[in-house]
Amino acid sequence: MDWNMLPWDKIFIIITVLVAGPGIIIGITMPAIGQTIVALSGLRAISRQPEAGDKINSIVLLSLAMLESLAIYILAVILILVFANPMQNFILGE
Repeated sequence: MDWNMLPWDKIFIIITVLVAGPGIIIGITMPAIGQTIVALSGLRAISRQPEAGDKINSIVLLSLAMLESLAIYILAVILILVFANPMQNFILGE
């Protein structure tokens, strides 16, 4: 088998897409689990101290926003790797 005759550009794109799928799944699942933990902890804290509910609520919302931004950053990186792969020219030698 002649390795030079393989369509490396197409193989590279296929591998990138195959890696992006699990990357999206893991990158979205982990922040979702973190958001669940934060929301559960916030609800427990409010049930223990209802008078501090406003302060706890603002901290929980800030934490949820930070976790959601992590998921958005992961999605942005995966989309960049799939559609505008900066490593393609380096790896394929074009």
